[in-house]
Amino acid sequence: MGKKKENDSSDPYGEPAKHDPTFNGPLKNRGCTDVICCIFFMVFIGGYLVVGVLAWLYGDPRQVIYPRNSTGVFCGIGPNEGKPYVFYFDILKCATGTNIMAAALNGLQCPTTQVCVNTCPNSYWIVPLSGYFPGANPRDVFSDKYCSPAIDLQTTKLTVDQILSKELCARFYIPSTPVFNRCIPKIADLPGIPSNFTLPGTATANETASSIMSATGDLFTGFNAKALGVKIFEDFAKSWYWILIGLLIAMLASLLFLLLLRFVAGVMVWVLIVGVIGVIGYGIWHCYWEYSNYKANNASISAIGFTSDVSVLLRVQETWLAFLIILAVLEVVLLLSLIFLRKRILIAIALIKEASKAIGHIMCSLLYPLVTFVLLVICVAYWGITALYLATSGVPLYRVMALNHSLPNCASINGTEPCDPLSFNASSSPCESARCMFLKYNEEGLFQQNLFNLQIYNVLGFLWCMNFVLALGQCTMAGAFASYYWAFSKPGDLPYFPVASSFLRTLRYHVGSLAFGSLILTIVQFIRIILEYLDHKFKAAQNPCTRFIMCCLKCCFWCLEKFIKFLNRNAYIMIAVYGKNFCTSAKNAFCLLMRNIVRVVVLDKVTDLLLLFGKLMVVGGVGVLAFFFFSGRIEMPGETFSASSLNYYWVPIITVVVGSYMIAKGFFSVYSMCVDTLFLCFLEDLERNDGSQEKPYYMPKSLMKILSKKNKQPKQNKK
Repeated sequence: MGKKKENDSSDPYGEPAKHDPTFNGPLKNRGCTDVICCIFFMVFIGGYLVVGVLAWLYGDPRQVIYPRNSTGVFCGIGPNEGKPYVFYFDILKCATGTNIMAAALNGLQCPTTQVCVNTCPNSYWIVPLSGYFPGANPRDVFSDKYCSPAIDLQTTKLTVDQILSKELCARFYIPSTPVFNRCIPKIADLPGIPSNFTLPGTATANETASSIMSATGDLFTGFNAKALGVKIFEDFAKSWYWILIGLLIAMLASLLFLLLLRFVAGVMVWVLIVGVIGVIGYGIWHCYWEYSNYKANNASISAIGFTSDVSVLLRVQETWLAFLIILAVLEVVLLLSLIFLRKRILIAIALIKEASKAIGHIMCSLLYPLVTFVLLVICVAYWGITALYLATSGVPLYRVMALNHSLPNCASINGTEPCDPLSFNASSSPCESARCMFLKYNEEGLFQQNLFNLQIYNVLGFLWCMNFVLALGQCTMAGAFASYYWAFSKPGDLPYFPVASSFLRTLRYHVGSLAFGSLILTIVQFIRIILEYLDHKFKAAQNPCTRFIMCCLKCCFWCLEKFIKFLNRNAYIMIAVYGKNFCTSAKNAFCLLMRNIVRVVVLDKVTDLLLLFGKLMVVGGVGVLAFFFFSGRIEMPGETFSASSLNYYWVPIITVVVGSYMIAKGFFSVYSMCVDTLFLCFLEDLERNDGSQEKPYYMPKSLMKILSKKNKQPKQNKK
C-alpha cells in the first residue's frame, strides 16, 4: 500500500498515528477505563455468587447421586450406609412404565416396592406359583435382604400369599448389574434362564425371558454403557502413568517447536507454501487424468440425466472438468499472490521469527496458559455445581399410590393424597397395595418458581466469566510482548517480570474494558444458544422456509461471533499498549488493520498455516507414538507395563491425543498472541516513525533489512 500524507484526512479509516518522542511502549501513566461496565460486572458477579449460595441452601444433589427406597430414604448413606443399590421387586413395572435411565437422573420412582441392598442378585429365584401349603413359614421362603424393612420375617403372622399381595417381599429376582446404583437385569444372562422360572402370564421360561428382554430392551444401551465405563476406568487405572508421560512428551515437543521457529521458520513457511502449491498441482493432474478417461469412454452427464447420487456424478467427464477448472483457478491465484506479495510474506516470516525470540526472552509467558486453565476450570466447576444444586432444589412430594388397582378398595386411589414415607403405615389402608411413593419436587414458592430464570442467569454468568478469563489472558500476553517490541535495545531494555507486571496492570486499570468486550461476545453466544435450542425444539414442525431462515440466522451469528472475537483480540492489544477504553481501542485497532489490510491477510494466513502444521506435527507424532506403545507394537523392558492387560487400548491413545492437542493449543495460543501483538506494534511503528535520527524505528533488524530493500535503506540511529 502506498504511503499517505500525514495531513490527508480523506482516508475513511482515519489518519495514521503521529510520532511521539515520549512513547516507548505500554504506557505506565494510565487511568481506569470503562468504570461503569466494571461496576456492572462486579454487581453481576455478586449476584452470581448469591445465586450459588441460594442454590447451595435449597439444593440437594443427593437426589441425583443417590437413589431412594420406597420410604424416601437415600441408599448408600445414613441408615442405609453400606447398601448403595436399589432393588426393584417387580422390574417389569419400572421398564414398562417409565425409562429407568430417566428415573435415575430425575429422581422418579417406579410403581413397585424398592429396597436398599448391598449387592444386586446374581442368580435366578422365584416363588413357585403352586406348591406352598397354607402353613408355610415366610422365613423359609423369603430372604430378609429382598424384603421391605416394614416386615420382620421372624415374627410376622402374615402368610406367603399375603406378603406377596402386599408386595412386602420380592416374588422373584434375576441376575442383575448396578446401573446408576439401580439393579437392572443382565440381558446377556437371559438366554440361560432355568426351565422352571416362569412369571405370571407366561407359560414357559422362554416366554418369561422374552417378556423381560422386551420390557427392558430400551435399557440395553445403559447396561453396556455401565460395563464399558467400568472397563474404561480400569484402563485409566493401569495406564495413567504412561498417559502422563505422553502428555509430558507433547509439552516438550510443543516447546521445542516454538523455540526452533526462530531458526527454521522461513524454511518451514516456504516448504508449506510449495507443498500446498504441489498438492493443488497434483489435484489438477489427477482431475485431467480422470477427465481424459471418462471422455474416452463417452461418459457424459447427458447420458444419465439429473441424479442426486454423488457416486454417479463422479463417473462423468463434466464433474472432473469442473474440478479441474476450479483447482486451476485456485493455483493461478496462489501463484500470482506469491509473486506480488512476496515482500509481505517475508515480513510475516520475520515477525514469526521475532515472536519466537520474544518467547525465548519471556519464557514465563509459556506458563500463563496454566493460569488461564485453572481459572477456566473454576468457572466450569462453579457453573456445573450451581446448575446441579438448582436442578435439585425443592422438597420432594409424596402421594399415596396403589401398586395394583385390581385389588379390593384400590381403584379409588388416584395419587392425590399426601403422605410421609417415614411414618406411612400400609396396613392401616383398606388397599393392600397402597404405598407412599415419590411424585415430584415441590415447585411452589418464589425460589422454585424462578428456577428457570436462575438457570439462565447461571448460563449467562458462565459465558461472561469464561470470556472474561480469556480476555484477561489475551490482554496480559499483549502487554508483555508489547513491552518487548517497544524496548529499543532488545532485550536489555525489557522490564523485569513483564508478564506479572502486565497482569497486575490489567487487573488494576482495565477490568471494565475486558468486561465490556466479553459482555458483547457473551450476548452473541447466548443468542446462538437460543437459536440452537429453538432449532432443536421445533425441528419437526419446521417447513423449508423456516429452516432456511433459521440456517441463515445461525450462519450470520456464527460469522458475527468470529468477527467480534477478532476485533476484541486486537482491541485488547491496544488497551494493553495505550490504556484507552474498549470502544476507542477497538476503533483504533480496526482502522489500523484496515489501513494495512493486505499485510493483515498475508500474516494471518501464513501464521495459521504454520501453527496448523505445528499442531499436526505435535499431535500426530505423539499420537503415533502412543498407538505403537499402547497397542503393544513397542515393548518396554521388564514388566512395568503390558498392553495386553488393557481392555481397550484406544482409551489411553485417545486420551493422549486429546491431551496433546490441548497442550499444543495452549502453547501455540501464546505464540499466536505474540505474533498478533508484534504485528500491531510493527504497523504502529511504521506509521509513527520513519527510521531517521529524530524518528528511529523500534522494529527488529530483520524487519528493517526487508524494508530497506524496498524503501532505500532507512537508517536507524541510536536513541
